[in-house]
Amino acid sequence: MSAPLLCLETTTGTHRMTVDLAKFAQEKGIKYFMISFTDLFGGQRAKLVPAQAIADMQEDGAGFAGFATWLDMTPAHPDMLAVPDPASVIQLPWKPEVAWVASNCVMEGEDVGQAPRNVLRRLIDEAAAEGLHVKTGIEAEFFLLTPEGDQISDPFDTAAKPCYDQQSVMRRYDVVREICDYMLELGWGPYQNDHEDANGQFEMNWEFDDVLATADKHSFFKFMVKSVAEKHGFRATFMPKPIEGLTGNGCHAHISVWDAPGDASKVNVFAGEGEGQTGEVGLSERGKHFLGGIMKHASALAAITNPTVNSYKRINAPRTMSGATWAPNTVTWTGNNRTHMVRVPGPGRFELRLPDGAANPYLLQAVIIAAGLSGIHSKADPGKRHDIDMYAEGHKVRGAPKLPLNMLDAIREFDKDKELKKMMGDAFSSSYVKMKMQEWNSFVTHFSNWEREHTLDI
Repeated sequence: MSAPLLCLETTTGTHRMTVDLAKFAQEKGIKYFMISFTDLFGGQRAKLVPAQAIADMQEDGAGFAGFATWLDMTPAHPDMLAVPDPASVIQLPWKPEVAWVASNCVMEGEDVGQAPRNVLRRLIDEAAAEGLHVKTGIEAEFFLLTPEGDQISDPFDTAAKPCYDQQSVMRRYDVVREICDYMLELGWGPYQNDHEDANGQFEMNWEFDDVLATADKHSFFKFMVKSVAEKHGFRATFMPKPIEGLTGNGCHAHISVWDAPGDASKVNVFAGEGEGQTGEVGLSERGKHFLGGIMKHASALAAITNPTVNSYKRINAPRTMSGATWAPNTVTWTGNNRTHMVRVPGPGRFELRLPDGAANPYLLQAVIIAAGLSGIHSKADPGKRHDIDMYAEGHKVRGAPKLPLNMLDAIREFDKDKELKKMMGDAFSSSYVKMKMQEWNSFVTHFSNWEREHTLDI
């Protein structure tokens, strides 16, 4: 392949590599492009465009009726255009005649304010203007279920403590290997795959990157895992709590901030001689305040990091058979201790353990930046470090806020957090609250078997 064109991507405030998609198609034997975007509820939407039409699409975008997706629009809105970001293009390793490309939603020449990738791009720009370039890595967990989705796919995976189970991971070797091979081909730098803490659950890790690249990879990863699982006769799910009594799907985010994007980064802004308890675990003063923003807005950002009704069955779950939930329910932080909402495992970074598998790949990264920038602006203090085992001794912690008990509480917390809403943007925040309230109202009108079993004869 000839060298791609170098251009200035003003949307991210950085120099990025881009490609001529028509030329890319010719050189790679691509017949179709999936022009993809993610809506407010995390739905992945796409049009399949023949390669011969991609030149015009790269310039003008593919047309969508925004109302037909979860973007808070009406049938009266004009056409929405999904303009491909050529820097994100990925040739499908399992179907090489097709390429996937993330896109930015535009309407009448303006970015759609509530579109998740646009929210993230704007916040990247705001951080860059302050000399801050966020890099993240995520731990993506998923279950392999039967095609019906009602039980795990492996009937022999029954151990009470199945984490890292050697036999179980090898019984699903064909699926795990195929996905990892593809990540190797794509240059993502995958470095480990394991059977996780629940029966039927797996985790795959790849190298951290600039937040937009991480979000694009995260979006594609979910698509790839589901596609490969289906190919093997299984159903992959990132649902937070798909099986009652088992550990749920988290999506832990590892966060650091640098002096420049991409390979140009040299200095970790989070690393340095900080003061107090954050300094003791290797965070600089700006790292301290960024963490302070996460802690300050934790209850509100849960509406985004834990966006579904089912999410709160993971956060507020009783201990599983394995002995832990691996999910927080209290707003606390610590050093290298996995029982808290935030863990600082070493100098210059921290791990946010709150998000779950349902988190929107773009909104997850966006809300991390929004909360962190807010913390830096207000010089927020993250509060006292707690080094106890929160699962065993959490009752000893006095005054630490509790995370929301359900999605309604989370929406209300977000709605009253004016500072976080402003950082996320008025267009996004109003649309998100409105549509999530509609979703909650839909849920509470549903009559469950539990209600009938417990009240039919009352």
